[in-house]
Amino acid sequence: MSALAVQVGSLGGRAVLRTLRQPAMIVPSLVFPLFLLAVNSAGLHAATDIPGFPTDSYLTFVLAVPFIQGALFATMNSGQALAEDIENGFFNRLSLTPMRGSSLIAGQLGGLVVIGLVQATVYLAVGLLAGAHFEAGAAGVPVLFLLSIMISIGFGGIGMWMAIRTGSGEAVQGMFPLLFVFLFFSSISLPRNLISEDWFRTVATINPVSYLIEGIRSVFVYGWDGEALALAFGIAIALIAGSITVASLALRQRMVRT
Repeated sequence: MSALAVQVGSLGGRAVLRTLRQPAMIVPSLVFPLFLLAVNSAGLHAATDIPGFPTDSYLTFVLAVPFIQGALFATMNSGQALAEDIENGFFNRLSLTPMRGSSLIAGQLGGLVVIGLVQATVYLAVGLLAGAHFEAGAAGVPVLFLLSIMISIGFGGIGMWMAIRTGSGEAVQGMFPLLFVFLFFSSISLPRNLISEDWFRTVATINPVSYLIEGIRSVFVYGWDGEALALAFGIAIALIAGSITVASLALRQRMVRT
């Protein structure tokens, strides 16, 4: 166990340092979601006049979105970094050492957790400074951070699977727009019960990303919504289990080929 901890710590620290040394990997994941937050909160404020809208602050309503967008950026960053390791031969050198495959995955995800904490802190701080409400109070902050990190790990696992499966940074980047489609076909802009188009409401209801957004949104808008949080945590756990499983299987196959 001590050897495993050393391996995970070393690879996790490397993942964090490599990200911090490349501002182009972390700055867009902070700036781009905040830019969209500013545009959407200003341009769609009139939506709060719709009867049944859950809050009078559209900023509060849409503040959940940067947390999901940040997790999607985490998918690209973690996947692209791992793909680069495969392309430049670092992965091949690691395969000649006693390193365990679980250490590689855990270390990569450990670095992702650190970046996820930075993202969540920035998004929450900027949102509150801009005047958003946080109905859950101080007790809701750990819940928000935990859910945000779990979502980042789940999406990060998808990025790792894509990187291991293809060994190509370009392939990981190509997956990014596809994941954004899931974001925009969700309850990102309106509550599902206020979406007038039947087909769009149906798609948003089927889309699991809607429930991740609504779980984060609940601590801002409602305080404590047990159903929304349970669904969000349940989907996040399923996403983590599924993505880590397929990433582990892909890693086993690649190490055999190597």
